[in-house]
Amino acid sequence: MSKIARVYIVAGEMSGDLLGASLMRALKARHPQVQFRGIGGPGMIAEGIDSRFPLETLSVMGLVEVLKHLPELIRVRRTLRADALAWQPDVMIGIDAPDFNLGLERQLREAGLTTVHYVSPTVWAWRQGRVKGIARSVDAMLTFLPFEAAFYERHRLPVAFVGHPLADELPLSNDRAGARAELGLLSSGPVLAVLPGSRANEIRFLGETFLDAAERLCRDRPALKVVIPAATPLRREALEGLLEHRPLLAEQAVLLDGQARQAMVASDAVLLASGTAALEAMLCHRSMLVGYRMAPLTHWLASRLVKTQWISLPNLIAQETLVPELIQDAVSVEAIVERMGAMLDDAEGRTAIEERFAAMHAGLQRNASARAVEAIEALVAGQPLPESVASEALERVTMVSDKRNEA
Repeated sequence: MSKIARVYIVAGEMSGDLLGASLMRALKARHPQVQFRGIGGPGMIAEGIDSRFPLETLSVMGLVEVLKHLPELIRVRRTLRADALAWQPDVMIGIDAPDFNLGLERQLREAGLTTVHYVSPTVWAWRQGRVKGIARSVDAMLTFLPFEAAFYERHRLPVAFVGHPLADELPLSNDRAGARAELGLLSSGPVLAVLPGSRANEIRFLGETFLDAAERLCRDRPALKVVIPAATPLRREALEGLLEHRPLLAEQAVLLDGQARQAMVASDAVLLASGTAALEAMLCHRSMLVGYRMAPLTHWLASRLVKTQWISLPNLIAQETLVPELIQDAVSVEAIVERMGAMLDDAEGRTAIEERFAAMHAGLQRNASARAVEAIEALVAGQPLPESVASEALERVTMVSDKRNEA
């Protein structure tokens, strides 16, 4: 095992800080004297990084905001490049933030440093030509999901599928009755979790439709309980406003502050906005219906740029339609009531999906941080990356599907 003494890490937001802190702990476990430098938040600082700028420096979203801060971002990148070259780390690791990190990684790689990118950008879904630039920027890509690694394998870019940290965090078995007790719900009777999104625009585009559908389902099923997690106080305020005009739903619903995971575990089925929540619902092994609606112009552009058959991560991982998806004009009260009503009435179908999701969960539970360290060690030592097993993982998912179909 090659000794790793210095690691330069740049994270771009709080999710990256969590990943970085876990990766740093795993590196320290195998290389106790390792030093860290770059950009990190509270988690990474607690693990010992010398953060050259506050984490918020890179937390800029939206085209207008990025343009407004562009001169500052260019200055930060130039400063980090000079700092890393002066420090001469064994490896530079960019965590997510691809628009910033891939450019920095390319500059450092051209100057002779070994570079790794942790968390694949969605190059497999749109602007696939970016893979050529990625190949010039990194010595290796570390991916969370097998279909991502398979994409890079096809483009002959060194890759390691390390598994998903969220899959490591969530247990392979969960306690529905315990989650219901924790939320003050009866252990018997159907429970629907409704997650219309964590962003204001998601509530704007999906909130009324989701809650109208939930109220219709309550009218048809007097015993149904609906749990609605609010991601933030502002989202709670918006949801409370929507519930005021839906008295029947308000009577059968429980509005939560956060606790999305407990809500999903407690539920029989989940109605949610497409995004990371769909992956979390899969890792909670729950049947779900995914909906997504956006501004008409945004949808028009996305429909021409996105090159993938599905939008929800469970379907992308399985490479088949396990989760029904309703997009844009297809998101209607009638469609949701029909699909979700059938899901709530089909206990056998829900059990089959729960078993399938548990198998997929096991395939993603690989101790991601430790796997990432193994790949980084191999790279620093000039050895081949550990097998990404992306193809093997995809085959395992397919085999599960085939066996179910045979049965």
